[in-house]
Amino acid sequence: MTTTGFFVTVEGGEGAGKTTAIRSIEQVLMQAGYEVVVTREPGGIAIAEQIREVILDKNNVTMDGRTEALLYAAARRQHLVEKVRPALQAGKAVLCDRFIDSSLAYQGYARGLGIDEIFDINRFAIDGTMPDLTLFLDVSPEVGLARIHANREREVNRLDLEALSFHEQVRAGYRQLLERFPDRIIRVDADQSESDVVRALSDVVTDRLHSRNTTKQNSV
Repeated sequence: MTTTGFFVTVEGGEGAGKTTAIRSIEQVLMQAGYEVVVTREPGGIAIAEQIREVILDKNNVTMDGRTEALLYAAARRQHLVEKVRPALQAGKAVLCDRFIDSSLAYQGYARGLGIDEIFDINRFAIDGTMPDLTLFLDVSPEVGLARIHANREREVNRLDLEALSFHEQVRAGYRQLLERFPDRIIRVDADQSESDVVRALSDVVTDRLHSRNTTKQNSV
């Protein structure tokens, strides 16, 4: 049984298939010997879920971009100290649907508030805790939004109702982050079939776990 926590985040635009991806990644981590905590942002714990309701409420169309960014950071902080950090300290794997990169792509780039400016807000919130691995499910906005509209069971929130141009900017923001953090963020083509996406994710996570284990062995 592993004794070192492993923090994995899954990112992407609306309709990227994060739910399916997380299920497959969870299986890989469990097979590697981890106890896995699956969670999400904004949310994951009671206070953050309450903030989530405010952020994603379809009636809150007048919400200012900076207000949105600050609410995300507040939810992130509470979720981190209450759920993520304790699990990592206990040697578990934390698998999180969205984390800081969502704020950088959505508010920093797509809302035009500045990636560095939003990063500064979130540095205060996360206090040094960053993912070990981030999987970016890169889906074209047309494909992602079509999936949302075809899935009647999925909630439709305020961000889903943004114009196509906004979702295109979100994708461009993620691609900038991919260039900025190439060692942490790995791109997976999410336009391809579900089985191909699952296979690609499994390969990436398995390779990263192998690298981590090799590094630990060499450091002993």
